[in-house]
Amino acid sequence: MTAKQTAKTSVAFTDEERSAMKEHAEELKREQRRGKRATKADGTADVLAKIAEMEGPDRVLAERIHEIVTANAPDLTPKTWYGMPAYARDGKVVCFFQSAQKFKARYATLGFNDSAALDDGDMWPTAFALTDITPAVEKRIAALVAQAAG
Repeated sequence: MTAKQTAKTSVAFTDEERSAMKEHAEELKREQRRGKRATKADGTADVLAKIAEMEGPDRVLAERIHEIVTANAPDLTPKTWYGMPAYARDGKVVCFFQSAQKFKARYATLGFNDSAALDDGDMWPTAFALTDITPAVEKRIAALVAQAAG
């Protein structure tokens, strides 16, 4: 790689984004190694390990999200996705948690991919900022996850 290419790369992606891409490459390798013998327990262990690495509010939020998703969408399979907890159906990520600390953001995010089919008219949210999980927030997350897992 030339110095010019390196400069372009460093401007295109932050250190955090590059780190997430490296983690995703490792996840793909791990999935390939596991192959057909992969179990839901493998994904759960990976997700819980990533949550354990988090600190402070991100860890608390990620733990609650994991509890809510697994309780309201037991058919979704936990897995890591770009180094973050995610939940998939047929190998496709339906929803994911993104920590604030990892990406130096103001808030954590609960996101949904297009496979979640949360369609509602011509425009609908696919990501939600999270700063706390109150009973009302928990109820909303549970409903969204149940709909997404539908």
